[in-house]
Amino acid sequence: MPIEGLQMSYLKDFQTQISNHNYPAYMRLWEEYCVSDEVDPLELKTILVNVKACEFAEPFGKYVEKILPLWEMLPESPQKHEIFKLIIDIETTNHEQLRQMVMAYLEKRYGDQKNFNEKIRLIGLRGKENFKGAVSNFELLNHMMKGKFVFHMGGWGVGEIMDVSMIREQLSVEFEYVAGKKDISFANAFNTLIPIPDDHFLALRFGNPDLLEQKAKEHPVEVIRLLLRDMGPKTATEIKDELCELVIPEEDWAKWWQNTRIKIKKDTMIEAPEDLRQPFVLRHSEISHEDRLRKLLEGKPETNHLIQMVYSFMRDFPETLKNTDFKIFLQNKLSETLTYPDLTDAQLLQLHFFLEDLSEEKHYPRVQEILKNSKNIEALVQSIEVLAYKKRALIVARKIRSDWKELFLNLLFTIDQNPLRDYVFGELLQPETERDLKRKLEDLWVHPSRYPEVFLWYFQKIMSQKGLPFSDKEGKNRFFEALFVLLSHVEQTSTHRELVKKIHNILTQGRFAIVREIMQDASLETVQEFLLLASKCHSLSDHDQKILHSLAEVVHPSLAQTRKKQDNLADSNVIWTTEAGYKKVKDRIQQIATVETVQNAKEIEVARSHGDLRENAEFKSALEKRDRLQSELKMLSDQVNRARILTKIDISTEEVGVGCVVELKNGQGKTLTYTLLGPWDADPNLGILSFQSKLAQEMKGLTIGDKFQFQGEEFTITGIRSYLEK
Repeated sequence: MPIEGLQMSYLKDFQTQISNHNYPAYMRLWEEYCVSDEVDPLELKTILVNVKACEFAEPFGKYVEKILPLWEMLPESPQKHEIFKLIIDIETTNHEQLRQMVMAYLEKRYGDQKNFNEKIRLIGLRGKENFKGAVSNFELLNHMMKGKFVFHMGGWGVGEIMDVSMIREQLSVEFEYVAGKKDISFANAFNTLIPIPDDHFLALRFGNPDLLEQKAKEHPVEVIRLLLRDMGPKTATEIKDELCELVIPEEDWAKWWQNTRIKIKKDTMIEAPEDLRQPFVLRHSEISHEDRLRKLLEGKPETNHLIQMVYSFMRDFPETLKNTDFKIFLQNKLSETLTYPDLTDAQLLQLHFFLEDLSEEKHYPRVQEILKNSKNIEALVQSIEVLAYKKRALIVARKIRSDWKELFLNLLFTIDQNPLRDYVFGELLQPETERDLKRKLEDLWVHPSRYPEVFLWYFQKIMSQKGLPFSDKEGKNRFFEALFVLLSHVEQTSTHRELVKKIHNILTQGRFAIVREIMQDASLETVQEFLLLASKCHSLSDHDQKILHSLAEVVHPSLAQTRKKQDNLADSNVIWTTEAGYKKVKDRIQQIATVETVQNAKEIEVARSHGDLRENAEFKSALEKRDRLQSELKMLSDQVNRARILTKIDISTEEVGVGCVVELKNGQGKTLTYTLLGPWDADPNLGILSFQSKLAQEMKGLTIGDKFQFQGEEFTITGIRSYLEK
């Protein structure tokens, strides 16, 4: 895997040839590289890691040892050892001179070990055997001790060595993804196992997860460093895959990662990406925050990007400004940027905000000059990149401009950020401007679809705060009516899906708390208007509509007489079900889609391989099975789309309907009990009938004491209760 951030002359060219699958060009580059005067060990190691993992590895193995003369010139270091291991992992010549070199190398490093000669035999260096990977295999043998950890390249994950037998030439390992102990021969181990040290991230996660979890909570950045060190660069999503649940519980993840991200930004060893789709990278050495910004600014970024970088830096690392030399550098860089041609007023203003903060002057006139002379201050504010500087510009404009009131009234509906809108609103909520503000706000409930986001912002404000314009009873009623008008409008377009979700959340949160509050003080006529407007909102489910009607009936019981009870229960297009019934069907859909369909595809391929498809009974049978599975999957998927899970509010015990437990007496006085549910839950052996069955339909709509005939026998209903009652 390429190492991010390396500024090396050959590495990028080698990676390009691998990406282009151009082996001849790669080999020309290798020939040139091998006759260099010297090599960078980190670059060479990375080149070998990359080629080992690519399609060139096998043919390249004949030429990899050409680098040995340059390798021998490297000073002794762990990196030099890793490079030699890689060379022997890749080589394919197995010639005698190289064998002797490997033998001498291992004797020098490990010759005094007790079982040295036996290990030499096992890795193929005693005779004329293939000794490819000999150094790596020798070190794996050294690592094979009880309690040590290995990684299985075949997908078994991390394993802990439980036992080793040099006599049987095998080891016993417990892996994270395979049940029970697995006995693995040394020959197999050489091909599938990689030793990992005790302090490796994977070893800690498998062998001591409690310790890793505690460390992640107390020192989260250390754990991220550990992960990046051992697993390479990772994106935010990949980091979550490695840590969430396995180290940090799912319910704690969002808060933990939010706090950790803040700390990572301030860490001098981790390079955090600006785009979350890019990986976090562990640097090879620390880079101070000042040096990092210097390097970024020396690249002469585009002005808006420079503004964002400098603002984020000054916000996150204010302590660096105590460094006088760095502060002067930053002032000079910003002053230089001011000389760029074609700067906009918004860019000039933000650059002067920076210089004002860095300056020790009590008065900094350039900011006021720009805002005072601007002919379109609304456009200027909207063009400012940094949210905090938008507000800062408005604060200055409020002080120095005589037309600030008109400006603020216009911006109230056009700015996108609610915190900024709150500031503008607060300034307008003064005795001298409140009348104009109220007139402006009237547009929201009269024409809610013109400014939908602003409408929702103010609707929530009057529902949570007192003393605001339209926060009285009448005002809330007007805005509540307008909320349904807005919902009916926006649900008709696909561009407002998030807005529809937001309105639904406002209505339903806290068990319809806002609906309860408004209906409690509303007149019968007003509530009827609410219900009428809500009925035109097709995105509100039948269940939502039923709740609105029920809440209305609590305040005005007379509304119950105007509503037909259980009108939706008779709708043959709806499939009523319990949570258990719904889960059973969803599980069946999952089984067909992920297991049976895959198995059937394999059956078709196997049958196809037998040839002569015209007389191939297995092939025809497999195709018929595919048709049955597809038909069942389509039917169940269609049904799930029409399914509704029964809740208490769906069940009436005043008359027989779906969800009822009905007690009957037959002509002989015997008591019978039937539960009426949807077809997915029906089980006649347990007295559970489908609501669509003939007996259920005969009882539908009857009340206690009613009699009915079924199959020549008379029955009397003696009791009705909800199946959800304990």
